[in-house]
Amino acid sequence: MSKKVLGALFGAGLAAMALSTGAFAEEQKLAEFHVEMNGGCDSCHKDGSPSADGEYEFQQCQGCHGGLADMDAVHKPHDGMLKCADCHAPHDMNVGQRPTCEACHDDGRTPEKILGK
Repeated sequence: MSKKVLGALFGAGLAAMALSTGAFAEEQKLAEFHVEMNGGCDSCHKDGSPSADGEYEFQQCQGCHGGLADMDAVHKPHDGMLKCADCHAPHDMNVGQRPTCEACHDDGRTPEKILGK
């Protein structure tokens, strides 16, 4: 298995375990969670500061979570068009909170409909 897949599985396992045990607050921001898991702002930002175009941060997301083309049916069609932070706002969204399709699409699609859940 590749390092990306193993890293993503490990991270998902830790997150699932923490969620099931209540290890982090429901109101915790994604950025705070990533700081705790990865040891500081440098885990996402070069030298701890946001890049002008978000490209560095996008590469960091993919380094841990894999590329959009490697993900589920919701992520694959966005490959090459969006960066993670276009939908997932790490400093504004809470852990477990999902972006809505309606933010960009007005045809009634939802992740549940797309994934068949």
